[in-house]
Amino acid sequence: MTVPSQKKRKQKRYATPRTSEGFFSGLGPGLITGAADDDPSGISTYSVTGAAFGYAPLWTALFSFPLMTAVQMMCARLGMVTGQGLASVIRHRYSKEVLWGACTLLVIANTVNIGADLGGMGKVTEMVTGINAVYWTPVYAMVIASFLIWSNYNTVARIFKWLTLVLFSYVGAAFLAKPDWAAVARFTFIPHLEMSSEYWATLVGIFGTTLSPYLFFWQASEEVEEERKEGLVSLKQRQGTTDAALKQSRNDVVTGMFFSNLIMYFIILTTAATLHAHGKTTITTAQDAAEALRPLAGKGAYWLFSLGLIGAGMLGVPVLAGSSAYAVAEAAKWRGSLADRPRRSRNFYAVIVAGLALGLALNFAGFNAVSMLFWSAVLNGVLAPPLIVVVLLLTSSRKVMGARANPRWLSTLGWITVFVMTAATVAMFATWK
Repeated sequence: MTVPSQKKRKQKRYATPRTSEGFFSGLGPGLITGAADDDPSGISTYSVTGAAFGYAPLWTALFSFPLMTAVQMMCARLGMVTGQGLASVIRHRYSKEVLWGACTLLVIANTVNIGADLGGMGKVTEMVTGINAVYWTPVYAMVIASFLIWSNYNTVARIFKWLTLVLFSYVGAAFLAKPDWAAVARFTFIPHLEMSSEYWATLVGIFGTTLSPYLFFWQASEEVEEERKEGLVSLKQRQGTTDAALKQSRNDVVTGMFFSNLIMYFIILTTAATLHAHGKTTITTAQDAAEALRPLAGKGAYWLFSLGLIGAGMLGVPVLAGSSAYAVAEAAKWRGSLADRPRRSRNFYAVIVAGLALGLALNFAGFNAVSMLFWSAVLNGVLAPPLIVVVLLLTSSRKVMGARANPRWLSTLGWITVFVMTAATVAMFATWK
């Protein structure tokens, strides 16, 4: 695949922002991806982490930030330079076995994640309203399906971007919890490891929810959607990029990943300051954390935590379902875009509906939403490294990327990410009891 020289781009998206309003308006796929990273599965994982190990794992937020930024930046560059989503590029460069192997891993992980997130949203709404989650879970699934099917891409992107603000409720909850700031500072900058299966499973879960496979596919596909929105409809028009475009994309990705890890950091901090500090170390979900926070940190922290989890699900589940649809449609060479009406991309929207239906079915089949929330993050942590290797090989290839192949520092961070996640997975299985 030969990439043409730089293309003239419309300046609206890539103009350098000079005001805070301009900066926010220039954000898009990176910000949405970062916020979607903090879905109910992630929130549950961070809650379990803070309750079980206190402030000790705070360093993971700082440590994982450059790693997840590097991977998402590579995915963004891939979409911008090739004008195609990740699955499309894999289809052109590798065998069908590699293509469908990657898509299968993605769809399995996403389906479990969708089920876990819907179940988590249902449970926390039951906790707030007293109405059984069995009624809420299908309601959330239908609302999300209707939203994705009947809204156009511009509306979806705009709503997603503003929905990210809901996650700041976790920052508020952290300050209401009145943490030990001296201990917070110490554990933020000094890594702490424990040789236990519980600790390593939690660490794999943290890496799995910060570096989830669905985010790789979503990031690349949404960069393509943004270019279509700017009038670059054909593949030839979209191929190639400019320095201004790459700079804007980098700002977008860095901002999104910083936002993601900021929320992660404050969730761990909140549950460490309240639950762990008071001996409540055995919670299994974010719902439990929200309920336990009420007597310890007051109703304010309880309501902020609950609202944040529901809002996170309304953002995370559509991204999960959408990333599966983009991957399968690209792999099968179907027409597929959130900018299309359903009648023009029937197969694409069928994958979205099927993903939501299967995820919903997991809740009604007796699978425990409590366990699914945490273990879906661990599953992502185990499946992510081979997909990151594929991204690295593609974005480092001059045949794919031309002059826009990864600079050395970006590839180095990518390979460090693969090593760290693989080592954590090996340690988890090695210490398994």
